[in-house]
Amino acid sequence: MGADGDGQLSARPGPVSAGPTLIPGPLAAREVGVAPATIRKWVQLGHLTAAGRAGRAQLFRLEDVFAAERAVRGRDRDRARDR
Repeated sequence: MGADGDGQLSARPGPVSAGPTLIPGPLAAREVGVAPATIRKWVQLGHLTAAGRAGRAQLFRLEDVFAAERAVRGRDRDRARDR
């Protein structure tokens, strides 16, 4: 909804969101400060799931990458504490 000149809201539709932005593995790795191989390992271990593909490249939702990073780091902290 947009605002008319008199400040009233109109029924005009706003921009339509196409859904979450998907990013390739190397960019996802850079965002969380790990190597691209780590992203591939998280996928192998089931910590992260690709949300799409662009050719051969796997694409990820950034929020999923951050969630996987928190889960793995939390697990590593627990292991270190139990030693």
